Amino acid sequence: MRITVLTSSRADFGIQLPLLRALRADPFFQLHVIAFGSHADRRFGHTLDEVVASGLAPTLVLPPVLVNDDASGIALAMAKTMEQFSSAWRDHGTDLIVALGDRYEMFAAVAAALPFGIPVAHLHGGETTLGAMDNALRHSITHMSALHFTGAEAYRQRVQQLVGSDVNVHNTGALSIDNLRSMQLLSIPAIKDRFSCDVSQPTVLVTYHPETAGTHDEDADWLNFSNALRTIAERYHILVTLPNADTHGLRLRERWKVLLADMPSATGVDSLGALGYLSCMNHCAFVLGNSSSGYVEASFFPKHVIDLGERQTGRIVTPNIQRCRMDTDAILAAVKITEARPPASAQGTYGDGHAAQRMIGLIKQFPLPSPRKS
Repeated sequence: MRITVLTSSRADFGIQLPLLRALRADPFFQLHVIAFGSHADRRFGHTLDEVVASGLAPTLVLPPVLVNDDASGIALAMAKTMEQFSSAWRDHGTDLIVALGDRYEMFAAVAAALPFGIPVAHLHGGETTLGAMDNALRHSITHMSALHFTGAEAYRQRVQQLVGSDVNVHNTGALSIDNLRSMQLLSIPAIKDRFSCDVSQPTVLVTYHPETAGTHDEDADWLNFSNALRTIAERYHILVTLPNADTHGLRLRERWKVLLADMPSATGVDSLGALGYLSCMNHCAFVLGNSSSGYVEASFFPKHVIDLGERQTGRIVTPNIQRCRMDTDAILAAVKITEARPPASAQGTYGDGHAAQRMIGLIKQFPLPSPRKS
């Protein structure tokens, strides 16, 4: 079976590594990887290097198309990505596409495949994030997909409701748990050697993305968050992974650079890669921000998480997570509560670490349609 796995950014590539490696090792599959979106964009760390270093060199690399990250720029990038994939799907035949998540680039790639009649296996459908336009994009990809692999049972039930059927809708668990169960995480000295970051001191792992849906004051949010971080930085080392290619993501990166230059106890990185990020999460005191990793990956260790604002509103809130509004005093109060809590209890919400093998078994059973003429 010819199978094409899409990766548009650091966010999905690291998660998909267990599946990619399992597909490559199985002679049933002829694996192709298409890297696009922000991977080849040096403004976002040129994470294509991470893809190549993994030993899973892409079959096809599409150049970045994002010029500006305002609303018009994002819409134009979506259109250009669809144009890229109109050629990719015409010229590179495949039996099945694997698409993870909810980003605008992923939506465009999957939408371009629709006229070609290529079936799509969608990972992480059924999730809800009311504070980001990703929510609508994720559900749209679900409706364009023929095979569904969800990260939790509640999400399987939601996909079933969305598509009106339970056929080909499966709760496999999350690939991130596969990663964590099999990965040899880096030691504190190894992290310091690789990333020049000393997590032997109490460290807060921070990932903060723009909210791209709803009505909120972006400037006020940043002011509240940055003021809280200055206070937190008096007692903790702050390790920041800079935002990805979202609406106003470049503007937020510039704000981070200004703030980080003014906080000697903080370190900012474009990308830690899956191994580096999860290793830092393992050693950190707690996680702060609005990343989905605070929900899925953090539940494995488990780590206490302070989830800010509305970006992730709608996800399953496990006991290790505190929801917190974007207010300086509220954030500092949440830190005090976190510091007073006992260690978090282990969670099994997102599976047992065998998601990749379940996915492969189900893909092998999936009946492929007859090819459609382009």
